[in-house]
Amino acid sequence: MKKQATTSRSSLSDLTTIVADTGDINAIKKYAPTDATTNPSLIYKAMLLPEYSSLVSSCISTTKSSSSTTPVSDCLDLLSVKIGSQISTLVPGYVSTEVDARLSFDTDATVEKARKIIKLYEDEGVDKSRILVKIASTWEGIKAAEILQSSGITCNLTLLFSLAQAVACADAKVTLISPFVGRIMDWYKKSTGVESYSPEKDPGVISVTDIYNYYKKFNIDTIVMGASFRNVGEILELAGCDRLTISPSLLEELSNIPTPVTKMLDAEKSSEKYKGEKLVVDEKAFRYMMNEDAMATEKLAEGIRNFVKDIVKCEELLKEKGL
Repeated sequence: MKKQATTSRSSLSDLTTIVADTGDINAIKKYAPTDATTNPSLIYKAMLLPEYSSLVSSCISTTKSSSSTTPVSDCLDLLSVKIGSQISTLVPGYVSTEVDARLSFDTDATVEKARKIIKLYEDEGVDKSRILVKIASTWEGIKAAEILQSSGITCNLTLLFSLAQAVACADAKVTLISPFVGRIMDWYKKSTGVESYSPEKDPGVISVTDIYNYYKKFNIDTIVMGASFRNVGEILELAGCDRLTISPSLLEELSNIPTPVTKMLDAEKSSEKYKGEKLVVDEKAFRYMMNEDAMATEKLAEGIRNFVKDIVKCEELLKEKGL
């Protein structure tokens, strides 16, 4: 039997759990990732695909026949869960579904929405152990995740741009964090005027590397899943990270590179790589550290605004389709 040629994607999968950053069923079938992540932008793109038209119509009909007082929001929750349920049949691991970003500064409402999402998944026959509820890494979001985790609901803390956020998430014992790479680089390119960075000097790569080494040095169980990639160089520089969530276009690019991947992140070397002490990040420290970090503050706020825009786009599309 002929041995299959090594590609960067297959080699990377030996070092890191690959996650598909998409809601496109066909892409997930093609790349066979372990996990999948979705967000309002990806749900919107999925809603435009012809293979989802009957699912969208079904969710609209179900919502219209209910006595919901918030039909548009409820329909979008149902659709997100239906798409996630389909994805759960194609991946063996986690499916991430996002809580409404408009709740990012409301701990109680985030907890309530997350429990509703889990209930919808259970109604679809998907066990809650398969679902990561995605929540923005605000202080209020992290506190909501702490409550949810203590009741057995696993969380993915997203829009994470700083060590302060990562430490607060670790203290909350969240299952997984999604530190962003490309959006950090975007900020530095814009603020410094530097047109490009080599992968090893990419500020986003450096940020995720520091978070990974901090977690491993201090034996923190929370999974580190690098996210928001602009190019394959960033991905390859983080080979060895617990998980990397990658778009279909970059997965395809990795599939076409006939080169094995070198392990760049190594838990056994974390103590020599991260020289700092363990941090204590209570609410006062969190808010001060975020205030001192212009990049993290600006990108977190921008990320929430953009997710809200995508939610509104999804809701408007549901209305156009007859809700």
